[in-house]
Amino acid sequence: MGFRKKNKSPAVLSHEFVIQNHADMVSCVAMVILLGLMFEVTAKFAIMFITVQYNVTQNEKAEPVNLYQYGPKDLATVFFYLLIAVILHALIQEYILDKMNRRLHLSKTKHSKFNESGQLAAFYLISFIWGCSILTAEEFATNPTFLWEGYPHTHMVFQVKFFYICQMAYWLHALPELYFQKVRKEDIPRQLYYICLYVFHITGAYVLNLHRLGLVLLVPHSLVELLFHASRLFYFSDENKQKGFTLWALLFVIARLVTLTLSVLTFGFGLPRAENQGFSLAEGNFNVLTIRMTCLAAICLTQAWMMWKFINFQLKKWREHSQSQASKVKAISPKSKPHKKDPARGESPAATSPRARKAL
Repeated sequence: MGFRKKNKSPAVLSHEFVIQNHADMVSCVAMVILLGLMFEVTAKFAIMFITVQYNVTQNEKAEPVNLYQYGPKDLATVFFYLLIAVILHALIQEYILDKMNRRLHLSKTKHSKFNESGQLAAFYLISFIWGCSILTAEEFATNPTFLWEGYPHTHMVFQVKFFYICQMAYWLHALPELYFQKVRKEDIPRQLYYICLYVFHITGAYVLNLHRLGLVLLVPHSLVELLFHASRLFYFSDENKQKGFTLWALLFVIARLVTLTLSVLTFGFGLPRAENQGFSLAEGNFNVLTIRMTCLAAICLTQAWMMWKFINFQLKKWREHSQSQASKVKAISPKSKPHKKDPARGESPAATSPRARKAL
């Protein structure tokens, strides 16, 4: 990990050197971009990485309002905040999770899962609080028709656009972290699946101007995932603390139902009746049947896959619980007592006593 002092330094530019010092290297790249603001020649390029681009000012009720659109320059902004995410990841790992790991003395398997849950719990907590503040300010939750009214929603407030940029930056940073964190080979496919799903869905909502629906769906999902990873952290600290998983299971099913309901309402009811129908890249309008059905199918398939994984997880836990209960019952049950020999079938007890043998 970055920021970690080692007694023996590995060879420069070796794999171990890059893994141990990747946060320092990334910090240097971020500092170079920030230093670009100090010079007039490079300032216009540095601003493209640091600040949110495509500002559009509109006059509403005699007051100018700053709104934003998306464009190719957002890739530079996502890249910069990807670097910031790598640095924050290393800080959380070094100063919080590693200290907790040393106290808990976890096995290698639990150690890896503990680190994963610790990082994701922090991210989902920030995402949930941030998303709730945006929904409260923009009144998304009080008016469901706001999800499709006035589509295409080409303009975003600063908080919404910055939220999406940070979301994309975080999940893209998770790809190199698979190498930096030395994730086990058997865990890489599982993590790649959900990283790619996040990038695909969040980027799709951003590009297709469905950021309102995406934001509303991300908030309950973040709450459910936060509860799961927090419960897993408590479980690793004390295996008797499993009540959080019960609440998570209930909220998980509710979140899937909410996601499917809002998606069907938006793509099956709201957008087909919207005024602006058609396909136009210039206007950012993607309200055609093919795209609507593709988006709805992608969401439904993802929810079905998540439910399938959830059911398998619950069945696995149920089997483990049943096996543990069966083993406890066997351990507690009294052993059968040995039967005394029948005197009619063998020697009598008196004949086998020491006095009888002495008399013989």
